Amino acid sequence: MSVKVKICGITNEADASAAVEAGADVLGFVFYEDSPRYVPIPDAAKIISALPPLTVRAGVFVNAPEELVLRAIGECGLNLLQFHGDEAPDYCTQFGLMSIKAFRIKDRASVDGMAEYRTDAWLLDAYTADKVGGTGARFNWELALEAKRLGRPIFLAGGLTPENVAEAVRFVQPYAVDVSSGVEAAPGKKDHARVRAFVRAAREVGTGEKQRFSG
Repeated sequence: MSVKVKICGITNEADASAAVEAGADVLGFVFYEDSPRYVPIPDAAKIISALPPLTVRAGVFVNAPEELVLRAIGECGLNLLQFHGDEAPDYCTQFGLMSIKAFRIKDRASVDGMAEYRTDAWLLDAYTADKVGGTGARFNWELALEAKRLGRPIFLAGGLTPENVAEAVRFVQPYAVDVSSGVEAAPGKKDHARVRAFVRAAREVGTGEKQRFSG
């Protein structure tokens, strides 16, 4: 099957529409105020209301109070939750929706402990000391292969671009690829041509990933 594509850091209707038209399977909305891609819940709700019904709508949270997550679910109609902070395993699975735990991969030790998280999938991003995601940094994909052996569908992120995503898919064979800064004209603003190029490049490569994930 072809790899799934998640376009993250959507902040406006034009970018959401371009991502959907390009063939993205999942759109990500960042509810973390310190991110340059932060979108307030009312704005996200307006963007999401115009999406086709089968588009997967992911909320991205970083150490968020439960009340914020529940409010975003209720107002935005989210159907996938992504946790990108230091959340505990039980926290991530308490909301009754599909969930992803993100891990910032620095070295082999970063893979230790991942199996404690029984979320529907894991997202692997690059480690940087001062940011939690969307950095454009890449990590050693050999470590992604180590994580795959633990038996969860993998969303591969971290420094992906239209120029290298085909290589990433061939090497890692993830369930999905996730991009934010790699298709931007500026933080929070997508370059629509790069979005189309990213989706096209990812889809042109087959993947042998067989793990089930209903997103």
